[in-house]
Amino acid sequence: QVQLVESGGGSVQAGGSLRLSCVVSGYKYSRDCMGWFRQVPEKEREGVAVINTGDGSTLYADSVKGRFTISQDNAKNTVYLQMNSLKPEDTAMYYCAATMYYCAVIPRASSFKYWGRGTQVTVSS
Repeated sequence: QVQLVESGGGSVQAGGSLRLSCVVSGYKYSRDCMGWFRQVPEKEREGVAVINTGDGSTLYADSVKGRFTISQDNAKNTVYLQMNSLKPEDTAMYYCAATMYYCAVIPRASSFKYWGRGTQVTVSS
């Protein structure tokens, strides 16, 4: 059974940092696309960053470019999201997702088959 489990969320002050982790079990990813999404009430789940695990290429939403970094540790089957210079607007539930295809762009959430249950990030001013 494929499972994705996020961790690392919490409450921080504006300007602070957090690192989210997503551990994948049930299979060993190789050429998959892994993504981080976030969602706030009454809004669509939006893509934050994706990484193609085969070649390491990454894509970011404009709102987080220069502040967030997605990375992977293939030996641990884990994807990370380093979040720096956090802003109150970054407050959301953050979800890890996986698809078995290459991401040439940040896809819509519906393109991802496997999802974690989310980890809450709250940024206070």
